[in-house]
Amino acid sequence: MVTSPHVLKPVSITRVMGQVCLALIPGIAVYSWLIGPALLLQLGIASLTALAAEALLLKLRDKPVSPFLTDGSALVTAWLIALTFPPLSPWWLTATGVLFAIVIAKQLYGGLGQNPFNPAMVAFAACIVAFPALMSQWPAQGLSLSFGQQLEVVFGLAPRIDALTAATPLDAMKTALKMDGVHASVQDLLANQTLYGTFAGRGWEWVTSAYLLGGLFLLWRRVITWHVPVAFALGLVLVSGLCWSLNPARYADPLFHLFSGGAMLGAFFIATDPVSGCTTPRGKLIFGFGAGALAYLIRVFGAFPDGIAFAVLIMNLCAPVIDLFCQPAVFGKKKETP
Repeated sequence: MVTSPHVLKPVSITRVMGQVCLALIPGIAVYSWLIGPALLLQLGIASLTALAAEALLLKLRDKPVSPFLTDGSALVTAWLIALTFPPLSPWWLTATGVLFAIVIAKQLYGGLGQNPFNPAMVAFAACIVAFPALMSQWPAQGLSLSFGQQLEVVFGLAPRIDALTAATPLDAMKTALKMDGVHASVQDLLANQTLYGTFAGRGWEWVTSAYLLGGLFLLWRRVITWHVPVAFALGLVLVSGLCWSLNPARYADPLFHLFSGGAMLGAFFIATDPVSGCTTPRGKLIFGFGAGALAYLIRVFGAFPDGIAFAVLIMNLCAPVIDLFCQPAVFGKKKETP
């Protein structure tokens, strides 16, 4: 029998970031199997750019380079950018996104722990506004390119022809339902298993499931708490379920939205950012629910195919106010009565 007091060993940032990277590996493995080795190339480009930019900014700010460079935070940001950008996008687009995240969204605010917005999502939002065509060019279903051919596409040595690219299942459904003169229902579209697979996109269902597996690992290791992922899923399910129940021919069911796009990646790896999100338990629930609900509204009614990035950034703006009103009462202090 062990008696108190108990002294808990502090967990280092490097260890936490290392476990986040480890949790992303199942998703990376399935994603690479589905798309090809270009994803690994993008991860390498993003990682090298992030480390170089972090080192340069730390040097310019007269900060010690080694402790901050080895904490793993820059690598996590780089990996999230590589996983949310199209895998066959030009190398300079990935590098631009990473530079924007590290230089503008992180270091200019003071570095790790000072940034009010999720750096990876700032990079995604900036690039999809500045380069909407390139950020929408995803590999077509059944596309088979050798590693050499993928290298040529990424480094601009081969022409970017339309046959190489296509919309994601989420974007394809949104576009088809909004086309004038087309009266296809969601059920008719989902019948095309070549594109939509079993319920949320051929192959993408497995990628999302791998992210879910990694997220459960983070919960098991207590790197994150359950509040944000569960609230995010609940917000997404409730709003999508309401629209689906009112008009199932025009709106997909909640299962489609949970396993399409970046829902699981957003729920477990993006919205759970401890720096730019809420810190109180009730605040995390509100933050996660708001991000999930906004993500659905943006991806269905907005101009962008997936609303995870903008939903998280909007909730980042609200996080300080949410935590202000969700602070627990000070222990031993009685509520003042007028």
